[in-house]
Amino acid sequence: MGYTIALQFEDGVTRIVPCNPGEPVSDAAYRAKINIPLDCRDGACGTCKCHCESGAYELGDYVEDAMTAEEAAQGFVLACQMRPTSDCVLKVPTTSAACKVEATAYQGRLSRIDRGSPTTVTFGLTLDKPLAFLPGQYVNLRVPGADAQRAYSFSSPPGATELAFLIRDVPGGLMSGYMRERAAIGDPMTFVGPYGSFYLRPPARPILMLAGGTGLAPFLSMLSWLGSHPTDQPIRLGYGVNTADDLVELPALDAFRRSLPGFSFFTVVVDGASGRERAGYVTDHLTADDLNGGDADVYVCGPPPMVEGVRRWMERTGVAPKHFYVEKFAAVHETGAR
Repeated sequence: MGYTIALQFEDGVTRIVPCNPGEPVSDAAYRAKINIPLDCRDGACGTCKCHCESGAYELGDYVEDAMTAEEAAQGFVLACQMRPTSDCVLKVPTTSAACKVEATAYQGRLSRIDRGSPTTVTFGLTLDKPLAFLPGQYVNLRVPGADAQRAYSFSSPPGATELAFLIRDVPGGLMSGYMRERAAIGDPMTFVGPYGSFYLRPPARPILMLAGGTGLAPFLSMLSWLGSHPTDQPIRLGYGVNTADDLVELPALDAFRRSLPGFSFFTVVVDGASGRERAGYVTDHLTADDLNGGDADVYVCGPPPMVEGVRRWMERTGVAPKHFYVEKFAAVHETGAR
């Protein structure tokens, strides 16, 4: 039984390659035609030094001139010596182009479209074979009939043959117009990726997820993945929107609450006349306790005003989380925090 190794490059491109038991990562990458920078191949020069964000491995043999004991303790590895003993995520300190890697292009077909919300569209793409990516990542999806593409996060888990997306219905938008007016089941669609450093790390402490509008999408992917990779860490999701019409995927969130131990969520609507239990912004309904004295990982996905609002809230609490992961996107009239 082998392992999968996610190689993350500085420009956001991710390639996932198979690695055989006992095989150095550099050899696995080379088989996949990925040229991780190498020189000596003996653990002596340090040219292939990477950082392992998650996973278990054997360091192999190396000299301190190539990597210090302190670096090894921090998770750095030499790709020519590292032998994984589980699936791993490696950050490669160079661009994909320098390693002669291109983001892969794929084609799928529209398998479902849900235009039920006045402000969002959800749709699925079916592929011939499952797609590997990290939960929370995104792709650049080409707009049919236009020479343009849009970046959308997966809302489905890795390893499925149907990919799901949740997008904002932007008035006058190219993709929105296609989805509302012309899209039909069976239409071919192409995309390139996966991309992004916003993805779920192995849960090692309480997690606070904060979503603004369609920034919920990557969290749906993460929560779906956790369904088959359970954790005993508590996870709380705050989901903020402008109006009650913007609230989507509530049945899915309720299902996660029932199936994932330790998961809870709350919704907040900016419009005080919506009749919802919580009004205002997500940060209005958080306290310093949600940061667990700093021993917490915080993930935020939403428009820039929301992200900056969360930063200001954390500054006011005087508590900094262990890790703070952010994905910003440009959208029209979406807030959710201040």
